[in-house]
Amino acid sequence: MGLLTQTLCLFLCLVLSQAAPPHLSSMMPGDAHDNKDHHDISDHHDISDHHENKDHHETKDHHDISDHHDTKDHHNISDHHDTKDHHNISDHHDTKDHHETKDHHETKDHHDTKDHHETKDHHDTKGPHEHTAHHGAIHDRCEGIEFDAIAPDEKGHSFFFKGDHLWKGFHGDMQLSNASFKELDDHHHLGHVDAAFRMHHADDVDHHDHIFFFLDDKVFSFYNHTLEAGYPKDIADVFPGIPCHLDAAVECPDGECHGDSVIFFKGDVVYHYDIKTKMVKHKEWAHLPTCTSAFRWLEHYYCFHGHNFTRFHPLTGVVTGSYPKDARKYFMECAEFGHTDKVHLDCTDTRVDAVVTDELGKSYAFKGKLYVRLDSHRDGIHAFPIASNWKEVEGDVDAVFKYDRKLYFVKGDHVYIYKSESHYTLIEGYPKSLKEELGIEGTVDAAFLCKEEHVVHIIQGGNMLSVNLTATPRTVISEVPLPYTKIDASVCGDKVKVFVGTEYFEYDSPMGLSHSRIKPVPQKITKEIAACIH
Repeated sequence: MGLLTQTLCLFLCLVLSQAAPPHLSSMMPGDAHDNKDHHDISDHHDISDHHENKDHHETKDHHDISDHHDTKDHHNISDHHDTKDHHNISDHHDTKDHHETKDHHETKDHHDTKDHHETKDHHDTKGPHEHTAHHGAIHDRCEGIEFDAIAPDEKGHSFFFKGDHLWKGFHGDMQLSNASFKELDDHHHLGHVDAAFRMHHADDVDHHDHIFFFLDDKVFSFYNHTLEAGYPKDIADVFPGIPCHLDAAVECPDGECHGDSVIFFKGDVVYHYDIKTKMVKHKEWAHLPTCTSAFRWLEHYYCFHGHNFTRFHPLTGVVTGSYPKDARKYFMECAEFGHTDKVHLDCTDTRVDAVVTDELGKSYAFKGKLYVRLDSHRDGIHAFPIASNWKEVEGDVDAVFKYDRKLYFVKGDHVYIYKSESHYTLIEGYPKSLKEELGIEGTVDAAFLCKEEHVVHIIQGGNMLSVNLTATPRTVISEVPLPYTKIDASVCGDKVKVFVGTEYFEYDSPMGLSHSRIKPVPQKITKEIAACIH
């Protein structure tokens, strides 16, 4: 089974259990339009501006950084030393502190005061054998936690680290880090990590999708939650030019950075490390708060500080929109922050309404009022309201296909056309009727268009109608019967796939579909995934 099909299987269970991050399910991060009337969702779709620049050429709005001194809660910071958890410092004085004072005395502090007194204080009084008391620590991330690190694994599961504990995913209980990454306690009795990231470098199978953890001057490489042979190593040996005692790190794939890269943070200084060339470029981003952890999620970059986060451009550090924002409203499930309205649907209903891949390589599946990105498996699979990205359509689409860098949505007897490169902006004058746009009467069940072709194939009942999109006016140029009375969805990639109920069928080409009188062996679009994801 291909990756796209496996991901679709996963989506069909996930979309029905509504397993997106708490209120990220009401927002698609950064693809589209502002929908601010939904639990302050100006991020994570990050729609703080209606037409966010998808190519990350964002412009800074400095007024939300308060003179670049993000004081973020000066109260309860008695000595400006990083308590990293005020209620658990009696035994450890957990200052995540590594015998080094950063510029402006940064304190990777629970209230993250970047007011020229920030000391992510590197005078670590937490000795290597003082980790045992940490095991009994009780952390509630809904009370406001400053995470030490955030990183996804090779399967797209995101881990949030605090001390020697972690949370898996956007909701769930705290657990000891060594339950997921056993060897973390086997070396130097780690009580915490300074930074972590997942490597993106498909050209190097020895490191691609590995998670790297940093503590003091050491780096640990994990794959499949197992420490790689020969680790830990000195940071200088693995990432030459990168300093010790880091604050944060995050992957930055080619296309979002100049080549597959890692962005390292230490105080106000960021280091862009080119994985292939091992070249390092550093610059000062004084306008950002001190990032105690950093996270790339669905092509967007987040600097976490205190219990807040700020979204930034990975190359320039530019911040667009109103920040900081409270992470509890977006990256975790907290009842006091409006995350109580989970939707529970019938996980046995596995039909899909539409599937499409646009020219930018983004693949989507649609069901009811929800959609999911199928190509973002490295960030996990999450369902979002269709209205968050294509607000005029809202949901319940009949068919979707791509053509000429646009997405065509067919809903009822109307067609909506969105520009793919403008964050799916609806083209002026739309929607139009099916008859006016495609020369078709009535409604349709599915549609697909193969790569580099100009003929869209519209499925209507048991027939397939073909329309030449280069013609004016557009009219049906052929109509052939199919060996199906009803098709729910269709898509054309390496093969033509048609989805019928809980099954799908593959054909080599549109002609193979139209000329076939015997159905291929059906394949299940669910059941491969044992249960819904929660």
